[in-house]
Amino acid sequence: MNTETFPWADELDCATTVCDREGVVLYQNRRSIEVNGDVRGRSLIPCHNERSRAIIARLLSDGGRNVYTIQKRGVRKLIYQTVWRRAGAVAGLVEFSMEIPEEMPHYVRS
Repeated sequence: MNTETFPWADELDCATTVCDREGVVLYQNRRSIEVNGDVRGRSLIPCHNERSRAIIARLLSDGGRNVYTIQKRGVRKLIYQTVWRRAGAVAGLVEFSMEIPEEMPHYVRS
């Protein structure tokens, strides 16, 4: 994968990172490279602690998603990690990391 394949993702204002089943980074948009450095072609596994490695392994094995918020350097972020599939089989993970405001409206819709 390269940035020519996903020009829309390159212009997003959130970090987008895609890895394969082995955790090798296939794609990063511009924001992801700014935040994480260029790690394309390298495994993301060594960059994580044991707890995170277990979550990554579970997602790659079973599918699903992992969603949470963090605060880093005074900036609140929503982290959304989900599997991507090829022909129905888990092929890797996608992570979206987006800044969120301190106060954010919440709506209940029917």
